[in-house]
Amino acid sequence: MNFSNKLRSLIEEQNLTQKQVAKDLNIAPSTMGGYVQGSSEPDFDTLRKLAKYFNVTTDYLLNMRSGKCNSFMEDELLRVFRSMTAEQQGLFIEQGKVFVKANNISKDKAKSS
Repeated sequence: MNFSNKLRSLIEEQNLTQKQVAKDLNIAPSTMGGYVQGSSEPDFDTLRKLAKYFNVTTDYLLNMRSGKCNSFMEDELLRVFRSMTAEQQGLFIEQGKVFVKANNISKDKAKSS
């Protein structure tokens, strides 16, 4: 996912508008629109402001892997997990365990067939 798509996704995920983010960061709305449309990219200072605003890394915004995870999907999973409350994290873990169990049952059935 490129920068503009990541930014658009973060704005939507937090139920914000481009105009609100632009106002909060003191960026012209037309400039923010250019970032979201992919017709322009922010300078380094603005990139840092966006990362701080959305509580993500600049690497995340630039679609660069952190090196701490095996894939972009793991990076995304970690980012989403960290944005949740403790209660939500607990529920998320329990749901994940259900998926793992279902996968193991499917594997066992396939082996016995």
